[in-house]
Amino acid sequence: MQLKKRPRGFTLVELAVVLAIIGLLLSSLIYALSAQQEQRAREQTQRSLEQAREALLGFAVANGRLPCPASSGSSGVENPGGGGDCTNYYDGFLPAVTLGFQPVDSDGFALDAWNNRIRYAVARNLNAGTCAGTSTVPHFTVKATLKQNGMSCQPASTELLICKSSQSAPAPVAGNCGPVANFLTTAAPSGTVVAIIFSPGKNYATAATAALASAAGKLDEAANLDGNTVFISHTPAPSGATGGEFDDIMVWIPVGVLYGRLASAGVLP
Repeated sequence: MQLKKRPRGFTLVELAVVLAIIGLLLSSLIYALSAQQEQRAREQTQRSLEQAREALLGFAVANGRLPCPASSGSSGVENPGGGGDCTNYYDGFLPAVTLGFQPVDSDGFALDAWNNRIRYAVARNLNAGTCAGTSTVPHFTVKATLKQNGMSCQPASTELLICKSSQSAPAPVAGNCGPVANFLTTAAPSGTVVAIIFSPGKNYATAATAALASAAGKLDEAANLDGNTVFISHTPAPSGATGGEFDDIMVWIPVGVLYGRLASAGVLP
Protein backbone atom coordinates (compact mmCIF):
# COMPACT_ATOMS: atom_id res chain seq x y z
CA MET A 1 0.00 0.00 0.00
CA GLN A 2 1.19 3.48 -0.84
CA LEU A 3 1.00 6.07 1.93
CA LYS A 4 -0.65 9.35 1.03
CA LYS A 5 1.54 12.41 1.56
CA ARG A 6 0.06 14.94 3.94
CA PRO A 7 -0.12 18.54 2.63
CA ARG A 8 2.87 20.54 3.71
CA GLY A 9 2.03 23.78 5.62
CA PHE A 10 4.08 26.92 6.17
CA THR A 11 6.83 26.71 8.73
CA LEU A 12 7.14 29.38 11.42
CA VAL A 13 10.17 30.78 9.61
CA GLU A 14 8.26 31.10 6.36
CA LEU A 15 5.35 32.80 8.14
CA ALA A 16 7.75 35.22 9.78
CA VAL A 17 9.28 36.13 6.42
CA VAL A 18 5.86 36.69 4.86
CA LEU A 19 4.76 38.88 7.78
CA ALA A 20 7.99 40.87 7.58
CA ILE A 21 7.46 41.51 3.87
CA ILE A 22 3.85 42.59 4.50
CA GLY A 23 5.06 44.91 7.26
CA LEU A 24 7.63 46.51 4.96
CA LEU A 25 5.02 47.01 2.25
CA LEU A 26 2.58 48.58 4.71
CA SER A 27 5.30 50.85 6.12
CA SER A 28 6.21 52.02 2.62
CA LEU A 29 2.56 52.64 1.81
CA ILE A 30 1.98 54.60 5.02
CA TYR A 31 5.12 56.66 4.41
CA ALA A 32 4.04 57.43 0.85
CA LEU A 33 0.54 58.44 1.98
CA SER A 34 2.00 60.60 4.75
CA ALA A 35 4.32 62.33 2.28
CA GLN A 36 1.42 62.97 -0.08
CA GLN A 37 -0.69 64.42 2.75
CA GLU A 38 2.20 66.64 3.80
CA GLN A 39 2.67 67.90 0.24
CA ARG A 40 -1.06 68.59 -0.10
CA ALA A 41 -1.02 70.51 3.18
CA ARG A 42 1.89 72.66 2.00
CA GLU A 43 0.20 73.32 -1.34
CA GLN A 44 -3.05 74.23 0.41
CA THR A 45 -1.20 76.60 2.74
CA GLN A 46 0.67 78.18 -0.17
CA ARG A 47 -2.68 78.85 -1.88
CA SER A 48 -4.10 80.34 1.33
CA LEU A 49 -1.13 82.68 1.66
CA GLU A 50 -1.46 83.80 -1.95
CA GLN A 51 -5.18 84.39 -1.44
CA ALA A 52 -4.35 86.41 1.68
CA ARG A 53 -1.91 88.50 -0.34
CA GLU A 54 -4.64 89.23 -2.90
CA ALA A 55 -7.09 90.05 -0.10
CA LEU A 56 -4.62 92.57 1.34
CA LEU A 57 -4.12 94.21 -2.06
CA GLY A 58 -7.89 94.30 -2.59
CA PHE A 59 -8.32 95.93 0.81
CA ALA A 60 -5.68 98.53 -0.10
CA VAL A 61 -7.51 99.39 -3.33
CA ALA A 62 -10.83 99.72 -1.50
CA ASN A 63 -9.49 101.63 1.50
CA GLY A 64 -6.42 103.47 0.23
CA ARG A 65 -4.12 101.76 2.72
CA LEU A 66 -2.98 98.40 4.04
CA PRO A 67 -4.60 97.07 7.23
CA CYS A 68 -2.73 96.77 10.49
CA PRO A 69 -1.96 93.27 11.79
CA ALA A 70 -4.37 91.71 14.25
CA SER A 71 -3.02 91.21 17.76
CA SER A 72 -3.51 88.10 19.87
CA GLY A 73 -6.42 89.71 21.69
CA SER A 74 -8.15 91.49 18.77
CA SER A 75 -10.22 88.51 17.56
CA GLY A 76 -9.02 88.70 13.99
CA VAL A 77 -9.60 92.46 13.64
CA GLU A 78 -6.78 94.85 12.73
CA ASN A 79 -5.32 96.65 15.74
CA PRO A 80 -6.13 99.46 16.03
CA GLY A 81 -9.44 99.23 14.22
CA GLY A 82 -9.53 101.60 11.27
CA GLY A 83 -5.76 101.53 10.84
CA GLY A 84 -3.24 104.11 11.98
CA ASP A 85 -0.10 103.45 14.02
CA CYS A 86 -0.31 99.67 14.38
CA THR A 87 -0.04 97.95 17.72
CA ASN A 88 2.30 95.24 16.46
CA TYR A 89 3.83 95.78 13.03
CA TYR A 90 6.16 92.80 12.93
CA ASP A 91 4.64 90.05 15.11
CA GLY A 92 0.91 90.20 14.37
CA PHE A 93 -1.63 88.01 12.63
CA LEU A 94 -3.56 88.31 9.38
CA PRO A 95 -6.65 90.46 10.20
CA ALA A 96 -9.05 87.91 8.73
CA VAL A 97 -12.22 89.49 10.09
CA THR A 98 -11.23 92.90 8.72
CA LEU A 99 -10.49 91.32 5.34
CA GLY A 100 -13.43 88.90 5.32
CA PHE A 101 -10.94 86.04 4.88
CA GLN A 102 -11.73 82.34 5.44
CA PRO A 103 -11.17 79.85 7.02
CA VAL A 104 -10.84 81.16 10.56
CA ASP A 105 -10.83 79.62 14.03
CA SER A 106 -13.42 80.31 16.73
CA ASP A 107 -11.57 83.53 17.66
CA GLY A 108 -11.58 84.92 14.12
CA PHE A 109 -7.97 84.20 13.14
CA ALA A 110 -7.05 82.88 9.68
CA LEU A 111 -5.68 79.33 9.65
CA ASP A 112 -3.19 77.37 7.57
CA ALA A 113 -3.59 73.68 6.71
CA TRP A 114 -2.27 72.66 10.15
CA ASN A 115 -4.71 74.97 11.99
CA ASN A 116 -1.95 77.42 12.90
CA ARG A 117 -2.73 81.13 12.75
CA ILE A 118 -1.39 82.90 9.66
CA ARG A 119 1.09 85.66 10.50
CA TYR A 120 1.26 89.13 8.94
CA ALA A 121 3.76 91.99 9.18
CA VAL A 122 3.60 95.43 7.56
CA ALA A 123 6.24 98.13 7.04
CA ARG A 124 6.07 101.33 9.10
CA ASN A 125 9.14 103.48 8.42
CA LEU A 126 10.23 105.23 5.23
CA ASN A 127 13.43 106.24 3.53
CA ALA A 128 12.63 109.96 3.69
CA GLY A 129 15.08 110.70 0.89
CA THR A 130 12.89 108.84 -1.62
CA CYS A 131 9.77 110.89 -0.92
CA ALA A 132 8.97 113.66 -3.38
CA GLY A 133 6.72 115.32 -0.79
CA THR A 134 6.40 114.75 2.92
CA SER A 135 7.55 111.58 4.70
CA THR A 136 5.15 111.34 7.63
CA VAL A 137 4.85 107.89 9.22
CA PRO A 138 3.11 105.56 9.46
CA HIS A 139 2.75 105.64 5.70
CA PHE A 140 1.27 102.36 4.46
CA THR A 141 -1.50 101.97 7.06
CA VAL A 142 -2.96 105.50 6.94
CA LYS A 143 -4.92 106.56 3.86
CA ALA A 144 -4.42 110.31 4.25
CA THR A 145 -0.69 109.97 4.93
CA LEU A 146 -0.10 107.59 2.03
CA LYS A 147 -1.91 109.99 -0.29
CA GLN A 148 -0.05 113.02 1.06
CA ASN A 149 3.43 111.43 1.01
CA GLY A 150 2.93 110.00 -2.47
CA MET A 151 3.94 106.81 -4.20
CA SER A 152 7.59 107.74 -4.58
CA CYS A 153 8.17 106.91 -0.90
CA GLN A 154 10.02 103.64 -0.32
CA PRO A 155 10.28 101.62 2.91
CA ALA A 156 13.33 102.28 5.07
CA SER A 157 16.30 100.00 4.36
CA THR A 158 15.76 98.33 7.74
CA GLU A 159 12.10 97.44 7.13
CA LEU A 160 10.89 93.86 6.51
CA LEU A 161 14.12 92.32 5.34
CA ILE A 162 13.89 88.73 4.08
CA CYS A 163 17.10 86.78 4.55
CA LYS A 164 18.22 83.37 3.32
CA SER A 165 19.49 82.20 6.70
CA SER A 166 19.91 83.27 10.31
CA GLN A 167 23.36 81.66 10.26
CA SER A 168 25.83 83.81 8.37
CA ALA A 169 28.95 85.78 9.14
CA PRO A 170 28.29 88.37 10.35
CA ALA A 171 24.99 87.09 11.79
CA PRO A 172 21.79 88.97 10.87
CA VAL A 173 20.58 91.56 13.38
CA ALA A 174 17.44 93.68 13.48
CA GLY A 175 17.41 95.68 10.24
CA ASN A 176 20.29 93.83 8.56
CA CYS A 177 20.64 90.36 6.97
CA GLY A 178 24.41 90.47 7.35
CA PRO A 179 26.44 89.81 4.17
CA VAL A 180 24.99 90.91 0.83
CA ALA A 181 24.71 87.29 -0.32
CA ASN A 182 22.31 86.57 2.55
CA PHE A 183 19.71 89.12 1.40
CA LEU A 184 16.77 87.50 -0.39
CA THR A 185 15.20 90.92 -1.04
CA THR A 186 16.99 94.16 -1.81
CA ALA A 187 17.76 96.30 1.22
CA ALA A 188 19.83 99.26 0.08
CA PRO A 189 19.36 102.11 -0.21
CA SER A 190 15.69 101.39 0.51
CA GLY A 191 13.60 98.41 1.46
CA THR A 192 11.40 96.80 -1.18
CA VAL A 193 8.83 94.85 0.87
CA VAL A 194 5.72 96.43 2.42
CA ALA A 195 4.03 93.32 3.82
CA ILE A 196 4.88 89.71 4.71
CA ILE A 197 2.37 86.88 5.14
CA PHE A 198 3.58 83.53 6.43
CA SER A 199 2.64 80.21 7.95
CA PRO A 200 4.80 78.89 10.83
CA GLY A 201 4.47 75.41 9.36
CA LYS A 202 3.52 71.98 10.63
CA ASN A 203 6.17 71.86 13.35
CA TYR A 204 5.08 75.15 14.94
CA ALA A 205 3.24 73.38 17.77
CA THR A 206 6.52 71.92 19.05
CA ALA A 207 8.12 75.38 19.44
CA ALA A 208 5.51 78.14 19.42
CA THR A 209 7.72 81.04 20.59
CA ALA A 210 11.08 82.43 19.54
CA ALA A 211 12.61 81.26 22.83
CA LEU A 212 11.31 77.71 22.45
CA ALA A 213 12.36 77.55 18.80
CA SER A 214 15.87 78.72 19.72
CA ALA A 215 16.09 76.19 22.55
CA ALA A 216 15.07 73.45 20.09
CA GLY A 217 17.79 74.52 17.63
CA LYS A 218 15.28 75.95 15.13
CA LEU A 219 17.14 79.22 14.76
CA ASP A 220 15.73 80.19 11.36
CA GLU A 221 12.18 79.69 12.63
CA ALA A 222 12.98 81.62 15.81
CA ALA A 223 13.95 84.61 13.64
CA ASN A 224 10.40 84.70 12.24
CA LEU A 225 8.86 84.80 15.72
CA ASP A 226 11.07 87.32 17.53
CA GLY A 227 9.11 90.45 16.58
CA ASN A 228 11.83 92.36 14.74
CA THR A 229 12.10 93.39 11.07
CA VAL A 230 14.28 90.46 9.89
CA PHE A 231 12.60 87.34 8.50
CA ILE A 232 13.95 84.08 7.06
CA SER A 233 12.63 82.27 3.99
CA HIS A 234 14.05 79.19 2.27
CA THR A 235 13.11 75.66 1.26
CA PRO A 236 12.16 73.18 4.01
CA ALA A 237 15.12 71.85 5.98
CA PRO A 238 15.41 68.86 8.34
CA SER A 239 16.64 68.82 11.90
CA GLY A 240 20.41 69.20 11.93
CA ALA A 241 20.52 71.55 8.95
CA THR A 242 22.25 74.91 9.21
CA GLY A 243 19.73 77.10 11.00
CA GLY A 244 17.84 74.04 12.25
CA GLU A 245 14.60 72.41 11.16
CA PHE A 246 12.56 74.79 9.01
CA ASP A 247 9.14 74.47 7.38
CA ASP A 248 7.78 78.04 7.39
CA ILE A 249 6.02 79.15 4.18
CA MET A 250 6.21 82.84 3.24
CA VAL A 251 4.92 85.27 0.62
CA TRP A 252 5.30 89.04 0.49
CA ILE A 253 4.10 92.20 -1.24
CA PRO A 254 6.78 94.33 -2.95
CA VAL A 255 6.24 98.07 -2.70
CA GLY A 256 6.03 98.34 -6.49
CA VAL A 257 3.17 95.86 -6.61
CA LEU A 258 1.21 97.81 -3.99
CA TYR A 259 1.73 101.14 -5.74
CA GLY A 260 0.93 99.57 -9.10
CA ARG A 261 -2.41 98.27 -7.84
CA LEU A 262 -3.29 101.60 -6.24
CA ALA A 263 -2.34 103.54 -9.35
CA SER A 264 -4.28 101.19 -11.65
CA ALA A 265 -7.37 101.63 -9.48
CA GLY A 266 -7.02 105.43 -9.49
CA VAL A 267 -6.35 105.57 -5.74
CA LEU A 268 -2.91 107.10 -6.36
CA PRO A 269 -1.38 109.45 -7.19
